[in-house]
Amino acid sequence: MSRRLVVALDQGGSSSRALVFDEALQVVARAQVEIPTTRRGEDEVEQDGEELVQSLRRCIKDIGKQLGSRVNEVVAAGLATQRSSCVAWDRASGGALSPVLSWQDRRAAARVVDLAAHAERIRALTGLPLSPHYGASKLAWITNTNLRARTHLAEGSLALGPVASFLLARLCNEHPCVVDLANALRTQLVSLETLAWDPWLCDSFGVPRTALPTIVATRAAFGTLDLGKRTAPLTVCTGDQSAALWAAGAPQTTEATVVFGTGAFVQRVVHARPAQADGLLVGIVAKDDSSAPVWAVEGTVNGAGSALAWALEELELGEQAFDLDALLRSETAPPLFLNGVAGLGSPWWRSNFASHWLSEGTPQQKLVAVVESIVYMVCENLERLRQIEPLQTLRVGGGLATLDGVCQRLADISGLQVVRSSEKESTARGLARQLLQSVTARSETAQVYTPRNDPALLDRWQRWREAMRAATR
Repeated sequence: MSRRLVVALDQGGSSSRALVFDEALQVVARAQVEIPTTRRGEDEVEQDGEELVQSLRRCIKDIGKQLGSRVNEVVAAGLATQRSSCVAWDRASGGALSPVLSWQDRRAAARVVDLAAHAERIRALTGLPLSPHYGASKLAWITNTNLRARTHLAEGSLALGPVASFLLARLCNEHPCVVDLANALRTQLVSLETLAWDPWLCDSFGVPRTALPTIVATRAAFGTLDLGKRTAPLTVCTGDQSAALWAAGAPQTTEATVVFGTGAFVQRVVHARPAQADGLLVGIVAKDDSSAPVWAVEGTVNGAGSALAWALEELELGEQAFDLDALLRSETAPPLFLNGVAGLGSPWWRSNFASHWLSEGTPQQKLVAVVESIVYMVCENLERLRQIEPLQTLRVGGGLATLDGVCQRLADISGLQVVRSSEKESTARGLARQLLQSVTARSETAQVYTPRNDPALLDRWQRWREAMRAATR
């Protein structure tokens, strides 16, 4: 029996999870707590920081009970969080001073508009397009509008940063004020040249550098985590999508990965920082103190699970029970849908794009159109990812990847072999592999989808591309 266990904490947009893995990557304990999200209008999306902390503590307590005496076999823990979500907290007590502004939140879009003249410089420095989805404008909004935050800033006790940093401060016994590099980069305040907070960026956005946490590697001595009768070192902290790249083993440069959640994130690792990325994001997904960083290029579809939820409500289908995969098989001529739910992501970057169907259809046909729009946007990003280096395989995971109709459409349009692992929890599994370090073998059970010739689908795809080009000129 394995005598080495690791704890993977996954704080996502809809729930917090804790999973315990053994050295064979088998799950020996798990816990999950759903967390609410508050939405006001189209732009404001937030969560309660204290609720996030308590949800993780409940998960940790639950897995401790499940493990019993085996808790003594835990050798390390790690934390993966939603990226670009930001919060302010009291540096001394750790108490949240603001809501957690979700990565979907766009309330600070006006600040981004004010910086439009500097968009190219910002992108060159950070690898990110100027967008209210990233942390800088959110942190500036908190600083400028939150009275408690402003008071703490004047007193020198304000901490501002990604939600990962806040959770580390609250969960670790040492209460560190640090942030891992992968999450720090998503604030749009870090230079890819120096891997440090950039003075010009901070000043331009209006974010006080004195309140920002210290940047450390994604593998570092973050502190220790209480697991009931056992204390374990927390040694890896990263973004949820960054961790998911390791779900099946060490990521390969010939493959891309897409994880479907509230949004859909299409990534591939590359040998070195690319000179250009054609509307995509460039960043670092892993770094320790003794080796070179792992670079990745990413495309972002803002409206995936969120678009499906929106459509179910908009089409008044939310209370109906139906088989979505069966619907994808039966509805072979859906209308086209231009998907701007939560803002249009890469490679277009339009935060205020209005979603709309291009023709009429039944509610069921329109729902299929929404699902297909998500597939089309993923494929549009894949087209740009393969311009950097050829691709052979697309690995898929997350909610919509459970649908055969989604996976087959991805294969048919992209021409890539699509691999869906039977193992769930991509983020937690990838985090566990990084914690164990020695586990690199790709031993998994998977469903493989081979490209087929589907003229009707390819025709819809081309008509959708033309419509999107016309709508985003």
